[in-house]
Amino acid sequence: MHSVPQDSTINDTSSPAILRGVTIEQRYNEQLPLDATFRDELGRDVKLGDYFGEKPVMLAFVYYQCPMLCNEVLNGTLGTLKALPFTAGKEFDIVAISFDARENDMRGLAAEKKASYIERYNRPGASEGWHFLTGTPDSIRRVTEAAGFGFEYDAKLDQFAHAAGIMIVTPDGKMSRYFYGIEYAPKDVRLGLVEAADGKIGTPVDKLLLYCFHYDPATGKYGAVVMNMIRIAGVAMLIGLGLFYVLIRRYKPSQLRESDVALK
Repeated sequence: MHSVPQDSTINDTSSPAILRGVTIEQRYNEQLPLDATFRDELGRDVKLGDYFGEKPVMLAFVYYQCPMLCNEVLNGTLGTLKALPFTAGKEFDIVAISFDARENDMRGLAAEKKASYIERYNRPGASEGWHFLTGTPDSIRRVTEAAGFGFEYDAKLDQFAHAAGIMIVTPDGKMSRYFYGIEYAPKDVRLGLVEAADGKIGTPVDKLLLYCFHYDPATGKYGAVVMNMIRIAGVAMLIGLGLFYVLIRRYKPSQLRESDVALK
């Protein structure tokens, strides 16, 4: 397994040939091919669209026999999931897709990988929301190209060169957000899910945070929008002053009456 810099395409002549074209390319609003067919962890034939329609989806491209990086992607995903107030299978779903087509014929491999992570996640109902798929070369190619995920096979090492990251997809199957590396800030992923769901999940506080924090494609993180935060602070100050004025108006007459009594 070769790792490459996040959000990068390696195509210069000084790079090893195996790394050229290995990329995670941001393709916002790109429609995933929901008719692409795969095999789930139980060996059943499914369509990618079976996991879309109602909830946002967290998407991870890995392969289950990867010696290192893919496990780190899944471990990082698990760490983020444990810190989220949302639960897979309830507010969102997770779809892991193996980009090694040879694993499509390895019965039990995806099921073992799923069982391991579901046990560690340890949340009720999560098994219905975290899916591990395998597929044919054609189905894998269609989905990875739509998502902007590039990889190359190294025959000498019998491993794949690929980048690391996870993506957030809207309920109708359009690419929404990209998070790079092997660790994903829970706040960023939470806001990404709320935004992809178009406000249908999350609290009023989440929606307020989306007004104050905007996604930066260059970093794959949510950063503060200073002007919006100043506006909210200004509104909060005006509300506070208004409440203070009302309290003063209510308190002053009674205070005057007490002073009159004291004079008499």
